[in-house]
Formats: sequence, structure tokens, C-alpha cells
Amino acid sequence: MARIQKASPGRLVISIVHSSRDALADALSQLERRFGRVQCETIDIPHSNNVEYREEMGDSLQRRFFSFENQIQRDGLVEIKDICHRVEAQLGDHIHDYTFRTVNIDPLLMTPANLVLASHREFNHRIYLGSGVFAEVCLIWSRGKFCRLPWTNPDFCHDEAVDFFVRVRSSFDVADESEQAVSPELHMG
Repeated sequence: MARIQKASPGRLVISIVHSSRDALADALSQLERRFGRVQCETIDIPHSNNVEYREEMGDSLQRRFFSFENQIQRDGLVEIKDICHRVEAQLGDHIHDYTFRTVNIDPLLMTPANLVLASHREFNHRIYLGSGVFAEVCLIWSRGKFCRLPWTNPDFCHDEAVDFFVRVRSSFDVADESEQAVSPELHMG
């Protein structure tokens, strides 16, 4: 019989899509109060899907990734997504019964083996975690680098983002035990 393993903690990564630096700063201030200090961050990356959020957030959207110093338990991702959702609502513009977000905040969990996104949207490649939250493996670590999957958002493959993810992964003090074979066409770069 297999023994039940306790998963080691991961690193919280937050993606913030924004159209203004003020909205980004307000969101980051709220997130640091809840999750601690930022460990490292990217510069702004042009958001690859402006059409999806254009009506709600405007044009010329940018994405920025942040990692936090404190590690988190992996089973905390549902609660963290709920906190991010409440921050979005708090910072949004409320008109009648609809909130127009000024930021889109998505939490991710980085482990030495992968990067997992928490989302409120269901797709065929996402797994339901509970409380309206679905998980998606966005990137996996194999053969010494991050590898994309067929559904990986192009923003996650931007050179700035990949460099950031490698830096965050290097904050774990582990040997590279996740060297599973991956089809070469999935590798980035």
C-alpha cells in the first residue's frame, strides 16, 4: 500500500493584468498586506489577449508577475483565489450590479516541477478544486527548462516571464528530480 505523502510547500506567484500603473500599485499593496513581501517581479509584458478584457478594462493591457517571499501550502490555492477575487472587486468600478475590474488578478503556485494557475473559468484541461476554483498546469519543468503545454497562455512564454519563472524556481533548494521525458515540440526556446 502506498503511503500518503505530504506535499512540500510552493511559492505564490501572482499575475496582474492592468491598464494603469495606479491600479497595479493599489492591487499590489493589498496583496502584500495579505501575502507578505514581494520576492521578485517582472517588468510589464504586453497582454496577448486584449479582446477578452477590452470592454471591461480598456485597451493596451499589460501583465506583470510577482512572486512572494513566504512559501505557501499547496492546498491553500482555493482560499488565495478567493482573496484575489475580493481584491479585484474592492478595486473595481461598481455600476449597478456589475463590477468593472481595474485589474485581473490570478494566483499561481510554483513548485520545482510545475506552475499551476487557479481560475474561476472551467475548460476541458482544468481540474475542479472546489468553491468555484479550477486548476491548470501552465508550465512543467523538464530537461532543465520550462516547457509549455498546448493550452499555455502566450504571456507565460514571453522571454521576460520565462526568465522570471526560472528565477523563482531557483529559490527552491532542491535537486532537479523532475526530469520526466517531454515531447521536444513542447519546449520553449
